[in-house]
Amino acid sequence: MRVSQGRIRPLTVHHLNQLLLVCSLVLLVAVAAVRISSRSGLPSLLVYLGIGVAMGQDGIGDIHFDNAELTQVIGYAALVVILAEGGLGTKWKEIKPALPAATALALAGVAVSVGVTATAAHYLIGLEWRQALIIGAVVSSTDAAAVFSVLRKIPLPSRVTGTLEAESGFNDAPVVILVVSLSTAGPVEHWYVLLGVILLELAIGAAIGLAVGWLGSWGLRHVALPASGLYPIAVMAIAVVAYAAGALAHGSGFLAVYLAAMVMGNARLPHWPATRGFADGLGWMAQIGMFVLLGLLVTPHELGDDIVPALVIGLVLTMVARPLSVVVSLSPFRVPWQEQALMSWAGLRGAVPIILATIPMVEGVEASRRIFNIVFILVVVYTLVQGPTLPWLARTLRLGDGSEAADLGIESAPLERLRGHLLSVAIPEGSKMHGVEVNELRLPPGAAVTLVVRASESFVPLPTTVLQRGDELLVVATDPVRDATERRLRAVGRGGKLAGWLGTDEASH
Repeated sequence: MRVSQGRIRPLTVHHLNQLLLVCSLVLLVAVAAVRISSRSGLPSLLVYLGIGVAMGQDGIGDIHFDNAELTQVIGYAALVVILAEGGLGTKWKEIKPALPAATALALAGVAVSVGVTATAAHYLIGLEWRQALIIGAVVSSTDAAAVFSVLRKIPLPSRVTGTLEAESGFNDAPVVILVVSLSTAGPVEHWYVLLGVILLELAIGAAIGLAVGWLGSWGLRHVALPASGLYPIAVMAIAVVAYAAGALAHGSGFLAVYLAAMVMGNARLPHWPATRGFADGLGWMAQIGMFVLLGLLVTPHELGDDIVPALVIGLVLTMVARPLSVVVSLSPFRVPWQEQALMSWAGLRGAVPIILATIPMVEGVEASRRIFNIVFILVVVYTLVQGPTLPWLARTLRLGDGSEAADLGIESAPLERLRGHLLSVAIPEGSKMHGVEVNELRLPPGAAVTLVVRASESFVPLPTTVLQRGDELLVVATDPVRDATERRLRAVGRGGKLAGWLGTDEASH
């Protein structure tokens, strides 16, 4: 089977059935591979790339696919979904203290990484400056999904996780702009003009993303949709609107979608757990489809000549460029050296670099196929090296922090006619709400615990009922005290019955 640029076969019902069968089998294998990757500590992207390579022209599928333009379009669409899912899962209370450091990493850190990596590609590999700068820009974007897929079992300090997460959400935007600028026809003149364009597009994207996110969250909280299943769809649609609006306004659509999703993710929307699960599933689908397609695009028998250049560039990137960018960016913020060391090693590359490597191919840049091959090898090899060693490094640097109480899972359903809200509260393991009596919650007037579900049994609690981990509570709150009720519940979950009296900040979220 061959799928190439400009050659499209008519699609019949029989072909459609075959396509659906193949896609379903690939998804089932990929979902099963998630379990393998979680047990082995390897980022799942390698498994999905392997499936794509196995289906390709040098594998058992013998599918000849070389449509870089189609790959880029699908990759962009998948990246929008992945950034939206990442933004929805970003906790403002974690990234707020780390925001200046993350911004410095996304701007100054990217500049340092591009400069050092491009210099190595030019002098050590012999690439022309334009090609070297493209490679330097392509590999300077980190991937939060790859990082946290191997760190999810290790509780890190919030400053580390917040910085890494915000950096990965922010640095995609300037890197995309830089790669597109370097790949377009004609020489790149006046670096300060290019810098001004990047800053302007980032500012436009940030403004649109924040505005769309605020308007979307306000609307979803004040309009009761007829079915709970419409809330997840509406949230993802609003995130896509942010991307489209940002791109059409000549701003950074990627930054817009991330910020819009982050605003909505911290706005305590109705039916939030369902929305979060829906977005998580879409994110997995996007990653699986994107990586399989990227694996199809690569031609394994052409990689031999580019292995050594990829290893050399990757070594400079990992051991020199990334640590130097972290030191330059974070030194003004007095970040401890242990955290700087972990963040230097945690600069995993994933989806974005391989997608960006298709841009010079579409634009017809000289040696663009070699650039793609080098980036592909670099991502695979150094993910194999860095991924399994990240948990070990975190433990060695003694950065594990298991003292923080687990946050509550709270779902809100609006009761429009009653002018109130029904809060579903799940008490997880590690929550300090365990052992607290109902009357010790000290909920504001207008809110009450109406039902407790424990071990598959439900009962109406008394004021002296002691709450336990694993309980699910139904809390009814009138509209004016809804936010105060949720803040109080979260405060007790973090600080126990004496929350507030012992300095627990009830307003933080």
